Amino acid sequence: MTTSISAQDLADQLASKRITVIDVREPMEYASGHIAGSMNVPLSRLHQADLPQGPLVLVCQSGNRSSQGLNRLLDRGHPHPVVDLAGGLPNWQQAGYPVRKLKNAPLPLMRQVQIAAGSLILLGLILSNVVAPGWIALTWFVGAGLTFAGVSGFCGMARLLAVMPWNKVSI
Repeated sequence: MTTSISAQDLADQLASKRITVIDVREPMEYASGHIAGSMNVPLSRLHQADLPQGPLVLVCQSGNRSSQGLNRLLDRGHPHPVVDLAGGLPNWQQAGYPVRKLKNAPLPLMRQVQIAAGSLILLGLILSNVVAPGWIALTWFVGAGLTFAGVSGFCGMARLLAVMPWNKVSI
């Protein structure tokens, strides 16, 4: 049984309107770029969503969340064919297909993390030279947090930024 679909095959099926695309990313991510005509149903709400009838293609950024969603729907005995987009949204874009961006889309979360972490590191360095040497601890703290995020996959700064008012998106 095939569990994934190529970007080319998805584009062909979308053109013939034989398939529904479900983007399982969070609304903020969806707003920053998605396949035109797709529905946004975050992975955390997929089990309780009223999904359309007929074949479905699940899409996310890397293919990880869409694969999880696929497994959840299959385990639940979803009555219609379900596959995920191989390689996620970057694969779709690399194949030359467009994405639609909403006007109210905030900066991508990872860019926000980079801006915040870089700013805190610079602030710590400046304050340690101008105010008191102890401010260098701020750079150590941010560096340790980034290292922990890379090793564990959990980024506290990203979680904090995700709930900020400027990242609330209504779709």
